[in-house]
Formats: sequence, C-alpha cells, structure tokens
Amino acid sequence: MTRTRPDEPADSPPTGAPARTRKPTGLRSRLHRWDHAGSPYLFVAPFFVVFAAFGLFPLLWTGWLSLHRVSLYNVDQADWVGLQNYRDLLFGPPSHFFWNALRNTITLGVLSTVPQLLIALGLAHLLNYRLPARGFFRTALLAPYATSVAAATLVFALIFSPEGGMANWMLGLVGIGPIAWEAGAWSSQIAVSVIVIWRWTGYNALIYLAAMQAIPRELYEAAAIDGATRWQQFRHVTIPELRPTILFTAVVSSIGATQLFGEPYLFGGQSGHQGGADHQYETLGILMYDQGFHHSMLGRASAIAWTMFGLLLLVGLANTLIARRLRSTT
Repeated sequence: MTRTRPDEPADSPPTGAPARTRKPTGLRSRLHRWDHAGSPYLFVAPFFVVFAAFGLFPLLWTGWLSLHRVSLYNVDQADWVGLQNYRDLLFGPPSHFFWNALRNTITLGVLSTVPQLLIALGLAHLLNYRLPARGFFRTALLAPYATSVAAATLVFALIFSPEGGMANWMLGLVGIGPIAWEAGAWSSQIAVSVIVIWRWTGYNALIYLAAMQAIPRELYEAAAIDGATRWQQFRHVTIPELRPTILFTAVVSSIGATQLFGEPYLFGGQSGHQGGADHQYETLGILMYDQGFHHSMLGRASAIAWTMFGLLLLVGLANTLIARRLRSTT
C-alpha cells in the first residue's frame, strides 16, 4: 500500500514518479491541431498570394483576351472570336510576320546560346585552376550581368555603327569593307547575339565553376595517374560530371532566347519596335509588343504571348525527356 505525506494530495503521483502531462482537450486541442497542420501553409501563403496576383491572374487574363478582338484604346469592349487570332497568326495575313519572328527567334537563340555556353565552359575551366587574381576575375565575370540592358545595348549600338563604329574599324584592319550591321539579316542578328553573349557568358561561367568545384578531386587524380592530359581530363571527367548543369544552362538560355526583347528593341532605334526596317531581327517578343502597342491589337498580342508560353512548355518537356535519358544512361 502506497503511503502519502500529510501535505500531499491523495491522488498525486508518488514522490519520484514522473508527472503526467495533461493533453489539451476541447477547443484547445482543435486549435493545437490547426496550428500544427496550418502553420506551414501560413508561412508560404505570401508567395502564393503574390504569384496569384502577378503571375497566375495575368496569364489567365491574357489567355481570355487571346480569344477576343480587343483594342488597346477600348479594352472594355471585347468581341468574342474564339481561335480566330491563332488561325490568323498561323495561316492568315499576319502569318508572314509570325513565321518570320519565329525563325528569327530560333536563329538568334542558336547564335547566342551555343557560343555563350562554350565560352562560359572554357572560362570556368580556366578559373577552376589556381590562377593569380582568381577572385578578381570571378567577380569581374558578373559585371556584364549587373549592367542594365539599355546601357549595354546602346554601347554595342555605337560599336556596330556603320559610321565610325569599332567593329568596322577592326574589320578594316584586315582588309574587310564596312558592314551595315543593322541593315542585313545575318549581320544584325550576329550583332544582337554578341550583346546577349556578352551579358550572359559570365553568369553561366560562374554556374559551371560552382559545379566543377563539386567534382571529387579523386577523379582527376586517378585520371592523372593513368596518364591523362588536362584536355583528356576535361573531356572524360569534367564534361560527363557537368551534364546536368550543362542541360540546365541550355534550357534556361533557350527560355531567355524565346523571350528576347530588350536587346533587339533597343538596338534598332526608331525601327526597334518592328525588329528593323525589314523585320530582319524581329523576335516573338518584339512582334507581341508591336501588335499590342503599335497596332493596338491586344487580342492578337495575347495570342502571340500564349504561343510563346506553349513553346516554353515544349522546351520544358524536352528538358524532362533529356534529363530522364541522361539518368538512365548513367
């Protein structure tokens, strides 16, 4: 029989026994469960609110406008046309401008993405070694990325100016005549691609550099013991280990090329809103701007925006398939 002290209640636990914790009951119990289950959602709610207001709602509203004929100067009056805006883009009178813009977007993407990633890969490989002032060069790589699009494009517009531009001056040193960079189809796209390459190469180089530093040093040591040169180590060790990172940068660069707008718009000056006098470097982004704000056809501009969105979905799908293929082969 357990004996209790005179000053101790009879129903209290014996001395030395662990005290029992009371579980919350009733309203307190429900509040506790709600707090435990709902706190994570409450913390992330601001992101979803901002995304719904500035991301999801504009996307859905643009899709709704693409099914109407609506003018920029009378947004409240919209006439339902269904898929007519999409049919006009693909097969109607404005289809010439759409296919031209799509072709320019693809060529500009190839001309800017491929050299950009190759140069970034080479720079990252050099900075991965112990070079003098390596920290300074790593910081300097981000200087073009931190420069505004307007400032960079205006400077390059002077460089590629047909009258006294540095590009023509350098070509003249090797006996090549002056080139009207903005007038030609390929010359203008090369000039715009140079601007994109200059701005984004350093950014991608730092991504590659971070991925290279995560590669185990034992792989390079084993390759060196086998007699592999630095070039062979780069080909057979660095590149295979960087496949996911290279795929990521290629997809991000492709998305950026699909949305290319600032560089060609500012490079063209007065004719920038239509991608040059002959639409020679007009991208889908510029075509959307031109149709919406210069021709006041918001419905057609919205259809172009959703077409660009579909292209981005295709890029994402290709990324998923390629990534799955790479995982299955490794």
